[in-house]
Amino acid sequence: MKTTKKNNLKKIAAITMARNDEFFLERWIKYYGDALGKDNLYIYLDGEDQPIPKNAGSAHVTKFPHTDMSRATGDKYRIGKLSALAQELLKTYDIVIGCDCDEFLIVDPDTNKSLSEYLSDLKINTTVSGLGLDIGQNLNKEKVLNKQEALLAQREYALLSTRYTKPVVINKPVNWGSGFHSIHKHNFHIDKNLYLLHFGAVDMQMLLDKAAARGPDWVNHLRRRGNGTINATS
Repeated sequence: MKTTKKNNLKKIAAITMARNDEFFLERWIKYYGDALGKDNLYIYLDGEDQPIPKNAGSAHVTKFPHTDMSRATGDKYRIGKLSALAQELLKTYDIVIGCDCDEFLIVDPDTNKSLSEYLSDLKINTTVSGLGLDIGQNLNKEKVLNKQEALLAQREYALLSTRYTKPVVINKPVNWGSGFHSIHKHNFHIDKNLYLLHFGAVDMQMLLDKAAARGPDWVNHLRRRGNGTINATS
């Protein structure tokens, strides 16, 4: 039985920014919308050409003109906008979750609490992290991803990852580092019951398709990060 009363829940928002990533963004909306309510989701779309996800509902979606940048410059641009958004939201919200659209913060089921219940009960000192699990395709055992089925029903392997142990939960205004990987002037506080699942390397074919569409910078980046995860899990 869950012990936390709903009227004790804190007000929690989730934010992300995406471009040409409809597959994961729709799942991000589904997951965090179920956990927090879609009206507490704030999504930035990088490009006025970007379609609003079909399941966006009451989520707050804002489009920005797209400017071609190097990967590093683009990362700094995006995290600057998201840090500013989080700082503004913390004027009315108790907690903000910031992450990429292929990342999902989950609570250990043994706590018997929902994400909103657990975070509402948790004492947060500016920021908290979940242990990073980088989900990868085992090419020796796992087939190409069926996009109509649940992701974890098709993948059983992951790397424990310092890179994806991100400080994605904040309750005070801060400035994130690129990709939410750090917070300026703050240490990490990893909670024993929280996990951040990263699905960027969940399928080799998806990686190849994305790399080709994004250009040489992304090809090099995904070869370093995505293929490394898949090679390890294989």
